[in-house]
Amino acid sequence: MSAVAAHRPTDAVHLHPDDNLCVAARNLEKGEQLAIAGTSITLNENVRLGHKIAVRPVRRGEYLRKYGQIIGQATSDIAPGQWIHSHNLVNGEFARDYASATAVPPPQAPIAGRTFQGFRRPGGKAGTRNYIAVVSTVNCSATVCKFIAQHFTPERLRDFPGVDGVIAVKHGGGCGIQYQGLQHEVLNRTLAGMAKHPNIGGYVLIGLGCEQATSGYLMQSQNLVQIGDVAGTPSVPSDGTRSVPTTSRPPVLSMQDLGGTAKTVVAGVKLVEQLLPQVNAARREPIPASEIILGTNCGGSDGNSGVTCNPALGVASDMIVACGGTAALAETTEIYGAEHLLTRRAVSTAVADKLLARIQWWLWHTGLYGVEIDNNPSVGNKEGGLTTITEKSLGAVAKAGSTAMTEVYQYAEPIAAKGLVVMDTPGFDPPSVTGLVAGGCNVMVFTTGRGSCFGLKPCPTIKVASNTPMYERMIDDMDLNAGEILAGRPVEDVGRELFEKILSVASGERTKSEQLGYGDEEFVPWQIGPTL
Repeated sequence: MSAVAAHRPTDAVHLHPDDNLCVAARNLEKGEQLAIAGTSITLNENVRLGHKIAVRPVRRGEYLRKYGQIIGQATSDIAPGQWIHSHNLVNGEFARDYASATAVPPPQAPIAGRTFQGFRRPGGKAGTRNYIAVVSTVNCSATVCKFIAQHFTPERLRDFPGVDGVIAVKHGGGCGIQYQGLQHEVLNRTLAGMAKHPNIGGYVLIGLGCEQATSGYLMQSQNLVQIGDVAGTPSVPSDGTRSVPTTSRPPVLSMQDLGGTAKTVVAGVKLVEQLLPQVNAARREPIPASEIILGTNCGGSDGNSGVTCNPALGVASDMIVACGGTAALAETTEIYGAEHLLTRRAVSTAVADKLLARIQWWLWHTGLYGVEIDNNPSVGNKEGGLTTITEKSLGAVAKAGSTAMTEVYQYAEPIAAKGLVVMDTPGFDPPSVTGLVAGGCNVMVFTTGRGSCFGLKPCPTIKVASNTPMYERMIDDMDLNAGEILAGRPVEDVGRELFEKILSVASGERTKSEQLGYGDEEFVPWQIGPTL
């Protein structure tokens, strides 16, 4: 018997005793009667899955509550059974009490003995995949990197079964930026994080030769070294930076020095061919689950994302932390409005202040362009039932579970702390996940209500659906159905299932996005500032 069949279907979900609304668990029709929150209400109109319904009278200007938290203000009187959405609800202004470090959760009971089959890298990092990367320092060398990676077809890799593939880490930046400015440093951290990622067994750097984001400065500033030695490594083109010792120099190619596209492709293919036997020699071995750095992201969210898939991911995140591992929350623009829930859980006021500083930076940054963060919920989000950024954020932070917030990181900064951490990223999925992966996340869980399709090599991405109709419609893309929670399955059960899926994928199980071939186009470093 399936988990769905084992539970009685639900009409609507009332999440907290203080809530003056409920959330539709299926498409509901005008005139239907719902027994909810200790009362009976009759629907005044059709209400779609994931949308909100008033369970008590709400006066104009009164706060609407979901999850027991304020999600906005009513712009008109709302009667019980009436649909609540953008026509009668706005984010509004209300004070938040950050109460930093006042409600630090006690340590969880540890989960001992859990392992996964991963790759132990020199230096101690643990990988869940085994790729070779061809890294472009600038967009001008992106096509060459793609040509080199495309050369290594499954047929050409047949003799190297331990190699998951050769990937091109290409992007749209690298020049027209201030040398050593913010955008340059963010790009450097991102490229270095991909090159040094534990899921990368070896890499080659390729530049045009005259770009602002020089390979020499990248290697010097980020201490880039190759894993192992590769014979015949070309010299690094002179660009005015301090030279890198030959013994630690990764393979670097300059298209201008080598004589153009075709010659660089030939040289790059030869370098990758030299790396293949070394990378292929890596073998999976038992590694403690404490070495998991779990990235969490949500995209194409709907009104049930904060009811089903995100809380289930929160349970799995707590279990990873209980194993001694790390769970990383991101998407700062989708934390805004719920940051007070995290600051309370910060291990110190200093950590809480780091998060609040990033929130203030975003308010300043968006204000430069006349943009309000409350514009964040997308057209698709609103179609799925979300109304304000506060509502979206309160559901999004459920991915963070219930443990203490131990650290806050800048974009693509290497993640070193254990426990729940936050990384400052945009809400747009490709640059958000790019930052998390560059920071070292070796498994990603991506929740969705509308049906986002996503993957980013070299990190496997587990897709979790918020509702059963979408899961069944997009079964080829979804790995797990949290919509069963709407049919009565406990959130904790789905969270434990997701935890087991994380360990299985870390051990080599291929996700749906990997089976479909996702991950070659989704590397999108966050570009902050002007293009010069």
